[in-house]
Amino acid sequence: MGDRIMNTQALIDTAQALVADHKGLLAMDESTPTCNRRFAALGIPQTEDARRAWRELIIVTRGLNECISGVILYDETIRQHTQEGTSFLNVLIESGILAGIKVDMGAKEVPEHPGEKITAGLDGLSERLAEYAQMGARFAKWRAVFAIGEALPGHPCIEANAHALACYAALCQDAGLVPVVEPEVLMTGTHTLARCQEVTVQVLTSVFHHLQEQEVMLEGIILKPNMVLPGLNCAEHSTADAVTDATIACLLQVVPVTVPGIAFLSGGQSPQMASSRLNALNTVSKTPLPWALTFSFARAIQQPALEIWHGENVNVEAAQAALLHRARCNHAARRGAYTDAMEQSNP
Repeated sequence: MGDRIMNTQALIDTAQALVADHKGLLAMDESTPTCNRRFAALGIPQTEDARRAWRELIIVTRGLNECISGVILYDETIRQHTQEGTSFLNVLIESGILAGIKVDMGAKEVPEHPGEKITAGLDGLSERLAEYAQMGARFAKWRAVFAIGEALPGHPCIEANAHALACYAALCQDAGLVPVVEPEVLMTGTHTLARCQEVTVQVLTSVFHHLQEQEVMLEGIILKPNMVLPGLNCAEHSTADAVTDATIACLLQVVPVTVPGIAFLSGGQSPQMASSRLNALNTVSKTPLPWALTFSFARAIQQPALEIWHGENVNVEAAQAALLHRARCNHAARRGAYTDAMEQSNP
């Protein structure tokens, strides 16, 4: 706790910088197996060099710093260099983009509790955080996942994941890193919008209870939640207004006003849908909300560019144009200025 007090102003400044100027976060922290699966689907070689080349393409994209305040890296990525030999961290620092790092070890199945997962990674976390901070990282990320089913998520699963998120957040702040706290209620399933709202309220209530128990300084965190959405296989249609209203109502009910920013995950939404819903969230409220509403998207920014790149050097420029287009769409959505016309002008 002593270290956290010493780091107070730096943590607040970093958290504020992550949500400043209508910018958002780009998540490029896919684990090696996840990145390889996405490459395999497109026939891209599943090699370290291909992963390095893809991630270089992203971070050297000109103009990215006009829309993106921070990028979330993976352990492999934070140690990589451009083809010319410059470390990825230096490229980011020189462009004014803050470097973040995924530090959880993935969600593991809970024995005898089918469908429930607990995120691992607290063992040795203090030492890993200290190394990343020394390397130049300014923030970190930890993801917990909650599936909705007939009896899911169970109370013990919610509590265990919320406790781990809070322990992670406290250790981050002690190390001088802003914790991005990511409790994701998954879109998979047939659940209704109302059921998602109910579960998201339960999850966030538990998360903030544990954050306060661990004496985490809320002014020095970023919350990365799901939008409140019906399940992908829900038979009941929900309007855009209903999604927006449910999400805002959930946040107002649970999230303390001291949290500086809420950076939504895309969670499998299409790139256009994620931008459109973020735009709606930034235009619907009749009174100013206490937190910045921004984005921390992975596939919703990367996927169109990845499909264009296809592992071929000749496609790098076109892929970067597509990546920048999606970043600009989300930058506009933060201001409530995203329109369908922006998609018509997609390069």
